[in-house]
Amino acid sequence: MSEESEGTPVPHVLIVEARYYAHIADELLKGATAALDAAGVPYDKVSVPGAFEIPAAIRYAIKSREFNPVRRRFDGYIALGCVIRGETAHFDYVCQECARGIQDLINNYTLAVGFGVLTVDNEQQAIERASVKKRNKGAEAANTCLQMIALKRQFRLWPRA
Repeated sequence: MSEESEGTPVPHVLIVEARYYAHIADELLKGATAALDAAGVPYDKVSVPGAFEIPAAIRYAIKSREFNPVRRRFDGYIALGCVIRGETAHFDYVCQECARGIQDLINNYTLAVGFGVLTVDNEQQAIERASVKKRNKGAEAANTCLQMIALKRQFRLWPRA
């Protein structure tokens, strides 16, 4: 395990990216991984079809330790994806259930999560927010995750055995 200058372990993060809008996901991922690399934080990445599936993937990662206790825990999670408003209520359901599912996991498992799921009216808004040269929401989600890991450390909830 890597060590920081203070002698505490470097966190290990899982990025869960929804690939429904691949070009948006690619840009969000670019921002998130650059932020993690700059912080010296190792990460794993998994892909899911859409934002609705992100909470399930995080839950799978948590549950997998029950079946393989040797597997290292993730100290934080980064949720990346995009939901663009359409002509039906589908947008509302996907956005609400993705956010609710992640919030339930945060509350039930005391998780450090960076929420980088864009909920926008059109593709142009998504591109503006995802672009590493503009709003860089991928990096923002990664930095939020790292800040929440630091807060867990402050409350002595991290590092965990």
